[in-house]
Amino acid sequence: MERTFGKSMVWLHSWAGVILGSVLFAIFWMGTLSVFDAEIDRWMMPQTRLAPATQPLSLDRIARAVLPAVPAGASQWRVDLPTPREPTLGFSYRLGKNSVAHQLDPAGHAFIPDQGTAGGSGFIFPFHYSLHLTWLDLGKWLVGLAAMAMLVLLVSGVVIHKKIVAQFFTFRPRKRLQRSALDLHNLSGLAALPFHFLITLSGLIIFITIYFPQAHEATYGRGEQAKSAFMAQAYGRFKRPKTGQPGTLTSIDAMARLAEREWHGGQPYFMRVWHPGDANSYVELRRSYTSDITMNLDQLYFDAGTGALLQRFQAAPVMTAQRVMSGLHFIRFNHWTLRWLYFLGGLSGCLLIATGYLFWLEGRRARHARQGLHGVRVVEGLAIGSVTGIMLATLAFFVANRLLPLDAAMAGMPRASLEMAAFYAVWVAAFLHAWLRAGHAWREQAWLIAAMALLAVLLNWLTTGDHPLHALAMGQHAVAGMDLLLLATAVLAAASARRLGRKAGKGSHA
Repeated sequence: MERTFGKSMVWLHSWAGVILGSVLFAIFWMGTLSVFDAEIDRWMMPQTRLAPATQPLSLDRIARAVLPAVPAGASQWRVDLPTPREPTLGFSYRLGKNSVAHQLDPAGHAFIPDQGTAGGSGFIFPFHYSLHLTWLDLGKWLVGLAAMAMLVLLVSGVVIHKKIVAQFFTFRPRKRLQRSALDLHNLSGLAALPFHFLITLSGLIIFITIYFPQAHEATYGRGEQAKSAFMAQAYGRFKRPKTGQPGTLTSIDAMARLAEREWHGGQPYFMRVWHPGDANSYVELRRSYTSDITMNLDQLYFDAGTGALLQRFQAAPVMTAQRVMSGLHFIRFNHWTLRWLYFLGGLSGCLLIATGYLFWLEGRRARHARQGLHGVRVVEGLAIGSVTGIMLATLAFFVANRLLPLDAAMAGMPRASLEMAAFYAVWVAAFLHAWLRAGHAWREQAWLIAAMALLAVLLNWLTTGDHPLHALAMGQHAVAGMDLLLLATAVLAAASARRLGRKAGKGSHA
């Protein structure tokens, strides 16, 4: 019975990994990069490489600076305040169904020209949880399915590998590729096992209202009105209608001081004015969570004309628990040591998936060749395109960002769309190359990764003057860190390509 159960776990572990490994690698890769999405933004948006504000910010001065840019008829406008990782002011307004966003220098409140890119926060981060498949939330459902598969893989992996302690200290890089891949697979899985469980389970909890709507529908019912009631009680919401009569905006700084007292020293991270210019206009302030693990939902609403407090909101215990899990997943709080540990944990997840593919391939390559089967060829192309392919595509995204001028446009696509098109074009090409160049694609794509990573660093230097040493001297640690990680990627990719070349010379098909 025990032997049968063990074999079933091996089968489940193998095929769940093969079938959903591509989606899992994309999620882990983009999630790992999202740990530093704000730093990627600084690299991709050179004019936002600002020194941190030294003077206390006045919300009233900021309001006066942005109000001339708010068009008549706007339903709301909002300003996101700078943080140590995001030095700019984020300004946006909604007109009808359209939302328009800009960035400002917090020192002089000057508008920064549109940087023409979605950057890390606008492309890489949403890719992590939605795959940019928005129709019927298809991307989020695929991510949820992959997350469930990841939990199954983790549990079945622990069941399969009974000698956990011994395997944790076993790595034989000079053995056959299948053996060394399995050692590295076990090591990367065990070393970060708690992290993998936490990050996968918390990702499912974040989207619980999508994956398990029956929980709130049982209490609130179905339909838009029921959903609105649930969202208001769970996430907080205050509404009052426009009057059509003119109104004024009093001091938001005074509201912020009251908010600070209400929040026992907490500061707002954004302000939003609803129904601007109307007699029933009101101001929303939300408490920052840069110093907390919990992504709190604390909100205060003030009458725009009088500054009177209209409503306060604090999440209930169950929702607070969900926001704790959200905070642990998104790591939006300021803790650089933990941020780097998350980054390394994400890389270990990528390594876990990639080595799992290698072990599966090497274990079946000779048998499939003898039997005239093509399964290894198909899965190897899938694995190469999913692993080195998405790395190449990401580097193409960065290279396109540094090559294209701000006003670039082609076939009706603006610069940001062209950058994304470069990503998908290179990704598709990587899959095609993987299937056409079986036996050589791993090595060739590794060399391409090394070359493109170096090219991205060189282009950043040529187009902005911010090579790593200059960026460090100017206090631009995000830019220097991005360049140094690209250089490290180039070195690791070149070393991997050389090793794969030596194995190919000895008759390996890796």
